[in-house]
Amino acid sequence: MMSTELAIRSRVPGSIAAQVVAFGDRRAVVTRSDSTDRAGALVPADGQTLAAAVRFALDRSLPFVGYLASSGAAIDEGVPALAAWGEAARELTAASGIIPLVFVVTGPAVSGPALLLGLADVVIMTDEAYAFVSGPTMVREFTGEMVSKTALGGPGVHARSTGAAHLLASDLDSADAMVAELLSLLPTCNDDEPPRSLVDDPPDRPTPEAGDVLPATTSGSYDVRAVLSAVVDHGELLELRGGWAHNLVTALATIDGRPVGIVANQPQSIAGTLDIPASQKGARFVAFCDAFNLPIITFVDTSGFYPGKDLEWRGMIRHGAQLAFAYARATVPRICVTLRKSYGGAYIVMDSKRMGNDLHLAWPTAEIAVMGANQAASILMRRASDDERAQFVVDYEEHHLNPFIAASRGTVDRVIEPSETRAEIAAALAVLSSKRERLVGRRHDNTPL
Repeated sequence: MMSTELAIRSRVPGSIAAQVVAFGDRRAVVTRSDSTDRAGALVPADGQTLAAAVRFALDRSLPFVGYLASSGAAIDEGVPALAAWGEAARELTAASGIIPLVFVVTGPAVSGPALLLGLADVVIMTDEAYAFVSGPTMVREFTGEMVSKTALGGPGVHARSTGAAHLLASDLDSADAMVAELLSLLPTCNDDEPPRSLVDDPPDRPTPEAGDVLPATTSGSYDVRAVLSAVVDHGELLELRGGWAHNLVTALATIDGRPVGIVANQPQSIAGTLDIPASQKGARFVAFCDAFNLPIITFVDTSGFYPGKDLEWRGMIRHGAQLAFAYARATVPRICVTLRKSYGGAYIVMDSKRMGNDLHLAWPTAEIAVMGANQAASILMRRASDDERAQFVVDYEEHHLNPFIAASRGTVDRVIEPSETRAEIAAALAVLSSKRERLVGRRHDNTPL
């Protein structure tokens, strides 16, 4: 249930109104676009109202939620209209990582307003929404290609192809419910802890069903979300960017009432390997959790980075480094659980022990190594007989893929049964809730974008 508590700049003319709104017991500063007036074209006062609302939220440590339906800067207003949304972009940038920034797109988001979506922490799009920097007319004039607004920038496009939409809502009421659920899992600002809720799901509840999900063969596929649902409170996950980069799952949930961020390889999609979209998705989510004091739980089952000439040429090195950078920089409590495969460079970037996690757990089915046994045999035993290769695979699996070997070397803290997963994580979160790290004073680091 939403209720308006305070109006901001209520007498300023324009298509954007600003208010302080309560989403249940969580307050936020909200702006709304009126798309009935010239399709929500922004006059200078609109950009100024948007900027003022973000400043108001930042000064009072409140989340910001922008409901957006705008065709862009009003053409007849000239450069001042452009400058005004540029001012809004500057304020959003200043607030980034300090207060949660959420945009709900309910209609058009064109040109400058579309770029504001890229500055948000979470973007929700309704069925009536579309967003693009250059619309169908410009596409036709420059490329000769005919394309509709929906095909160019509809909600499905941004959920599946661009990753710009974190959540899809059928209508405004559904979007409001999503905002309320999201805010219930986040602090009001980066100086606060996420709100802990009362749950009747015991923290030490056994989770044997989590282990039952794994197939009999190490190459078999399964839906990792079944494992996650078994571990979190009441099986409830708020998955963000679920339609994009299916090989990595990013979600918010609670464990023993404590909000957490979850990152998990998804064996159902390209065997859970990491590619460019997955690296971008994971890095952004880890940074988001780190900004707002959400512990990060990482579930690992990946055979490495997805190989391919196209990926390498498109910058797999740079984008893979984004994920490593995000984890290495994160100071929130970090727990890693290796379910099955954890090979090569992907082992490192999926929050391995040497990347600085606080606790590394492994199931008995975990395989932690440079590569799989058959891959190693194809390199090291390429001139050997079939019998020699077979014996090599057996020896390799025994001496290199056994999680107890990793535990003896300190790269795994404990090997646990799947049924113990929830209890171990809940206990670790209770201990790590007091974790504090001293940050080095500097203006900013240089993220590999």
